[in-house]
Amino acid sequence: MAAPLALAVVGSINVDLTARTARLPEPGETIGGGRLVREAGGKGANQAAAAARLGAAVRMIGAVGPDSDGTWMREELSAAGVDTTAVRAGVEPTGVALIVVDAEGENQIAVCEGANGEVSLDGVELGADEAVLAQLEISMDVVTALAERARGYFVLNAAPAMDIPAAVLERADLVIVNETEYALIPALRTARRVAVTYGGDGAKLFEGGVEIASAPAVKTEVANTVGAGDAFCAALTVGLASGIAPQRALAAACAVGAAAVADPRSQPHLAPFDEYLA
Repeated sequence: MAAPLALAVVGSINVDLTARTARLPEPGETIGGGRLVREAGGKGANQAAAAARLGAAVRMIGAVGPDSDGTWMREELSAAGVDTTAVRAGVEPTGVALIVVDAEGENQIAVCEGANGEVSLDGVELGADEAVLAQLEISMDVVTALAERARGYFVLNAAPAMDIPAAVLERADLVIVNETEYALIPALRTARRVAVTYGGDGAKLFEGGVEIASAPAVKTEVANTVGAGDAFCAALTVGLASGIAPQRALAAACAVGAAAVADPRSQPHLAPFDEYLA
């Protein structure tokens, strides 16, 4: 890339409390021998950190609590190279995700939204040349308003899966989902452009329901799958919004996702985007 892509990420900021265990517990079961890790997370923050490490000029629009965790989350984003000027302090505590990860890297996640429920676009101006990336861990009202106000390349990571207003889908230049979310949101079959991830089977890109590109997964040693989808979203957004051809951008995003899987952190340390381009 020549000049860094200007990117606003609008979304959730959480503290991830991760228990690493030999296997995931069954309903009603207690698993012992776990190891607890406390780190920065949240789909929005994960994607912002990944995009910044890939080389984009990123600012985060979100909310944290008036607590020490909120201060910590701002510090973690800043350390990744993200502008946190538009991260406001809400009334509720900083959001928390409770995560269990097994020896194979598979996970179970429960999210407590906290201050993420207070994310707002009040006082936020979006630039004409600024790409925008959002997820669904914030209010759909905010996402709808964002679709109306975004003037640049607009990307929606439709996770967790839920019904999406027609106006949002019509405005989105790109929607990113995994195969489960794709199955749960029928309207995506006719959306303008949709990227679908298939775990170990790679990813595909569709336009109006027609496949236009596909890329295999990059084989790697699995350490943690929690941040892989977010790293993929950041990479594909950076690639396509920068004008890189769909096939190359999709392959690069798969390579970034593999690098994230091999990193135990929810916000993995990544190389510049160009290093993932074939």
